[in-house]
Amino acid sequence: MRRKIALKPITLLLLLLTFVSYGKEQHGHGEAKTDKKSEVDAFIAHHLKDSYDFNLFSWTTEEGVEKHFGFPLPVILWDNGLKVFSSSKFHHGEEVAEVGGSYYKLHHSKIYKVDGPNGEIVEDEHHHAVNEKPLDFSITKNVALIIMVFAIMFFMFSKMAKSYKKNNGMPKGMGRFLEPIVLYVRDEIAIPNIGEKKYKKYMSYLLTVFFFVWIVNLFGLVPIGMNVTNNIAVTLCLALITYVITTFSGNKDYWKHIFWMPGVPVPMKIILAPIELLGTFIKPFALMIRLYANITAGHVVLMSIIGLGFLAKNFIGTPLSLVLAFVLSILELLVAALQAYIFTVLSALYFGMAVEEHDHH
Repeated sequence: MRRKIALKPITLLLLLLTFVSYGKEQHGHGEAKTDKKSEVDAFIAHHLKDSYDFNLFSWTTEEGVEKHFGFPLPVILWDNGLKVFSSSKFHHGEEVAEVGGSYYKLHHSKIYKVDGPNGEIVEDEHHHAVNEKPLDFSITKNVALIIMVFAIMFFMFSKMAKSYKKNNGMPKGMGRFLEPIVLYVRDEIAIPNIGEKKYKKYMSYLLTVFFFVWIVNLFGLVPIGMNVTNNIAVTLCLALITYVITTFSGNKDYWKHIFWMPGVPVPMKIILAPIELLGTFIKPFALMIRLYANITAGHVVLMSIIGLGFLAKNFIGTPLSLVLAFVLSILELLVAALQAYIFTVLSALYFGMAVEEHDHH
């Protein structure tokens, strides 16, 4: 009985929200709402993509001209030689950039070569661009954030090291904040999973990957939209580094348990060996997908809830969506640290499996 009574206010709220929205659609706002939904979908897709400039915000003037506020980033291409220019030449993808007699155009956040100043992107039957694509080494928004996070981490840990040196092993300032986190990674992640004898040589990587993932996830929550771990290429590189370290750290017991498991009948060894070998690739693949999917899903849900406020346009839907977005933003702060923790724990677990020694009697 209590459950039924508790559900009544929520049910009434949802019915009232549906009624108010339905009433607006019946008065001729259905088409405008559909257009607004397309704008919200386009904004979410744009927020998740990498870009060649920092577009802080934009607006449309009364004359219908779209204005952008932000700053460009350097574009570095290799196309019969090095081509370096500012991304402002693209004018947010609206114009063709001319550099050294060659013409380039943005298409779905990628740079393609076109025939001239009025050149267009040619697509095949699957809507894939067939234009020539130069080698791209540009400093995109995500690359700029990676460089920024590197500078932040270098500053933090250098300050921490200096504080230890000046105060006879006692941390001060930045060190007081970092020391508990470093000790937690050592005592709760590295030592239990790798072992007290061999954990030290992996601590530098574990600390680096923990703080890197945590900081870039926090930056992903700011309105600028720098979503580094939302880029599967970044999570692939992180998982690949873990795989390489695990592979080259593996001792004879590790490889023996993969190719010729002790205590298992020979026919079963032949069957299990390919499965175990495949498992060495599945583990880093799971690392890559887990981090990428969780961060992407969080951003999509958060942006979708914010978009509901613009679609509802009533005194209930808009405040409700803002409250839900605020609550989810708090949850995303937890997820940012949780994903860094999970990636670090699993990496340490794989390292521990590679260096574990077994007694076969």
